[in-house]
Amino acid sequence: MTGPLDWDVRYAEPELAYGHDPNRFLEQVADQIPPGPVLCLAEGQGRNAVFLARRGHSVTAVDQSAVGLARARDLAASAGVVIEPVVADLADFRIEPGVWSAIVAIFAHLPPPLRRRVHRAAVAGLAPGGCFVLEAYTPTQLALGTGGPRVPELLMARAEVMGELGGLEFLVAREIERDVHEGRYHNGRSAVVQILARRPP
Repeated sequence: MTGPLDWDVRYAEPELAYGHDPNRFLEQVADQIPPGPVLCLAEGQGRNAVFLARRGHSVTAVDQSAVGLARARDLAASAGVVIEPVVADLADFRIEPGVWSAIVAIFAHLPPPLRRRVHRAAVAGLAPGGCFVLEAYTPTQLALGTGGPRVPELLMARAEVMGELGGLEFLVAREIERDVHEGRYHNGRSAVVQILARRPP
């Protein structure tokens, strides 16, 4: 399992680990996110946070790597926007309840007990009408080997993610294979779960 030091090393490489462009699924569903503040979990070098800030959202980007978030600040500055970076382990970070127009978890692969706790907090964190956006690798990804953790327990299946997000309405909830070309570490045919869920108004 990749630890904090490993992420600092990865994020210090000259090339952005997952590219400059936002996640494709997030791009596809961004119009569903209502105006207001957005929280990006395990945001790394900021590609998704910057994309959402350019759409007019006030964005808080949380990651355990100060190196990654320094790159996120630079990426935001180059795009002419501002994001709020927060260096924190998600095991310790408190998601403020009832305030977020969206909470975004793109390839945020956590140990299952922590993931369940974070997902419960994310449900509580959404304002009425707010959206939760997730894309992650499924267990099928192990056979494809084009990105993501090699530890089976860190991968996610649609049914278990939906079960962890009780109380939300699911607008998209699917497992698919798609071509992912998001930097050198996510590159090729991939097996993913995609979730767009909304807190009832």
